[in-house]
Amino acid sequence: MSAEENKATIRRWVEEAWNTGNFASADGMYGKNYIFHDPDRPLHGPEGISQFVTMFRAGFPDLHLTIEDMIAEGDKVAWRFTARGTHKGELMGIPPTGKQVTVTAMVCSRFAGGKWEEDWSNFDALGMLQQFGVIPGMG
Repeated sequence: MSAEENKATIRRWVEEAWNTGNFASADGMYGKNYIFHDPDRPLHGPEGISQFVTMFRAGFPDLHLTIEDMIAEGDKVAWRFTARGTHKGELMGIPPTGKQVTVTAMVCSRFAGGKWEEDWSNFDALGMLQQFGVIPGMG
């Protein structure tokens, strides 16, 4: 796939899965050996990333991701997004706070053989927890 096709795949996944909860395209987009490198725990395969998105959508039923930037070169795409939603469901053991949250993240995605194979992500989890009010803000 070309760099532009890889970027289009990311845009489609964000719109379908993250923004609407439709995971039907996951098996066609993700390689069976896909891995999401997460400091807490890695996620594997289309089912792993679908469960991850489902967890966040349960915590934020009105979740919406906006892709702010995308840069592609070769088999990799670097992208930055803003996520917004209202904390109406339990997330990571934290009961709903009803607070609106805005969080940013950056991802580097790798594609091979027409499939999404790997992600490395930096997500502002601390900022999210501060917005929930479960961790005090800095200053």
